[in-house]
Amino acid sequence: VQLQASGGGLVQAGGSLRLSCAASGRTFGSYAMGWFRQAPGKGRGFVAAISGSGGSTLYADSVKGRFTISRDNAKNTVYLQMNSLKPEDTAVYYCAADYSFGVVVPASQYDYWGQGTLVTVSS
Repeated sequence: VQLQASGGGLVQAGGSLRLSCAASGRTFGSYAMGWFRQAPGKGRGFVAAISGSGGSTLYADSVKGRFTISRDNAKNTVYLQMNSLKPEDTAVYYCAADYSFGVVVPASQYDYWGQGTLVTVSS
C-alpha cells in the first residue's frame, strides 16, 4: 500500500483545513487508517483513527470535537477535517494504514505511512 497525503497549508487560528490521504491498491476497505502528527521538536502523536468499514472512529482528547476522520472506500481515500484550528495544531500530519479490523491507535502497529503534509496555524 502506498499512501499520499495532501491538503496541508497555512491557516489562521480558528480556521479549517481538510487533509486527504489517497491509497493505492484494491483492498483499501480492509485497512484500518490513522492520522498522526509531529510538531517541531516533539515525537509523533496519535490524532485520529478509523476502521476499515468506517463504522468506528477514535480521537485524541486534544482534537475531539474539532477534527473528524472519515473515509471513502470507493475512492481509496481517508480524510481529516480540521476545524477551529489552534496554533498548537501546527505539525506535520501523517496518514498510516494497517491491515486489520477495528480501530488502531499505536503508531507501532501501522505498517504503511504516507510522506506527511505540513499544517501551520498562525495566531
